Amino acid sequence: MTSQQRVVVIGGGMAGARLVQQLAAPGRTGGPGAGAPAVTVVGEERLPAYNRVLLAEVLAGQYPPEVIALPQPADGVRRLSGVRAVRVDRAERRVQCDDGTVLGYDALVLATGSNPVLPPLRGLFDDGHGDAGLPEGVHPFRTLDDCAALASAAGPGTRAVVIGGGLLGVSAARALAARGAAPVLAHQGEHLMERQLDPAASGLLREHLSALGVEVHTECRVRALTTARDTGGRRAVRAVTLADGYALDADVVVLACGVRPRTGLAAASGLTVRHGIVVDDQLRTDDPRVYAIGDCAEHRGTVYGLAGAAQEQADALARVLLAGGTHPTPCYPGTRSLTRLTLRGPGPLDLAAFGETVPLPDDDVVHLTDATRGAYRKVVVRGDRLVGGILLGDLDAVGALARTWEGDEPLPQTPLLHLLTNDGGI
Repeated sequence: MTSQQRVVVIGGGMAGARLVQQLAAPGRTGGPGAGAPAVTVVGEERLPAYNRVLLAEVLAGQYPPEVIALPQPADGVRRLSGVRAVRVDRAERRVQCDDGTVLGYDALVLATGSNPVLPPLRGLFDDGHGDAGLPEGVHPFRTLDDCAALASAAGPGTRAVVIGGGLLGVSAARALAARGAAPVLAHQGEHLMERQLDPAASGLLREHLSALGVEVHTECRVRALTTARDTGGRRAVRAVTLADGYALDADVVVLACGVRPRTGLAAASGLTVRHGIVVDDQLRTDDPRVYAIGDCAEHRGTVYGLAGAAQEQADALARVLLAGGTHPTPCYPGTRSLTRLTLRGPGPLDLAAFGETVPLPDDDVVHLTDATRGAYRKVVVRGDRLVGGILLGDLDAVGALARTWEGDEPLPQTPLLHLLTNDGGI
């Protein structure tokens, strides 16, 4: 690609920021490009890019917001902050923005991310009196602005209800507990973090959250919010009603019900969208000049929604773009992703989960449980390969197992129990 080819990136989050960083330093990507392209980033948030993975640490007061900022774009990268792309004209290769800006492109990258899922609860939106929008005290937990609003609203003694017991809900609940709030975690599933953990591991996680001051309810569906007018005349949350009719008093409600890929712009421009924007191994959509990465992209039927996958996709796309818009080999084969979470408190709890944690009939499964230390370790072995694992406890070295799994390496000819002992690498 020539140094002046125009690349427009829609989305200023982690995926877009990583791509821009790599394009501005072509020598690090391994690409043969003759220099950095002319890059324009369109970002809806006014804040510079930041690491969303660390939002819970900011809410807990462990980090100030500036610590999670990502490296800023190099000189010469044009950034439109607080601007939303509203239309893509693929025939003319132009992007129209809500501030009237029109951007021409030679390559367009959709890094539009995802939106929080807002559950269909009575009282969440219009109360019948023309008051549209979320009530005061109700917050998603997706952006640094969300984090700042929660930090302002939640303090010692605040009655907080977190709806959703996945990774995001667990992170929000423990962060609120760290601020001195009294959080209740309401989860519809049978056990917490069911996408990553089995019931035994989830039970240990629940015990740890309870020790931090989080009240946990599973198999618990939230039906409605009760609201009332505050002293300023605004509609504010007062309680959360469960499906069995029980009401939880609430000053703050956190919506942690998952995320949904932002695909509207792609769909309106005629690109193929399923769960996400469909891309190939070059991260191309069905328009060879339009690419997608991060939470909005669907690759080989999978929408990862994970920071690690977003970074790998950004690095792969940088190689593609610096090679002139294509690459001689499949550039992105997919991501082998590991979920990692550290819960601080009286005795920290480390959690790591990766791969296939539900065994097939012929798989070998190795468990090691130490109730006195609150440790739980499980790995799934298929033939001579490690295919998945769940690790809870004080994990000094998850790395050895993770590297074995990520590299798809044959396991050593030793008893399988060695995988879960200190002399076996963890």
